[in-house]
Amino acid sequence: MFQPGASLTFNNAKAALDAGLQAIAAGQTEIDFSALVTVDSAAVATMLAWQRVAASKAISLSFHNIPGNLLSLISLYDVTALIAPNIARADLLHH
Repeated sequence: MFQPGASLTFNNAKAALDAGLQAIAAGQTEIDFSALVTVDSAAVATMLAWQRVAASKAISLSFHNIPGNLLSLISLYDVTALIAPNIARADLLHH
């Protein structure tokens, strides 16, 4: 399971995006955000990019342990409907 780290912001989004894409290319289908603490809008954009690439390769990607601050941004930017299908069901029930 791929883990992007403690921060996913504009400052490191490109590196996180590339690492996630490499993980997806290597067969990873789950992304674990349990270590994530610091986020900004780049985190949402990165998630959408990972999801788009996975879908283009017919890979079912799922997101786990999404922190509340990231869920708030997802809601704020009104992309819940785009990302929610990829959020692990337990995470949706937990939040």
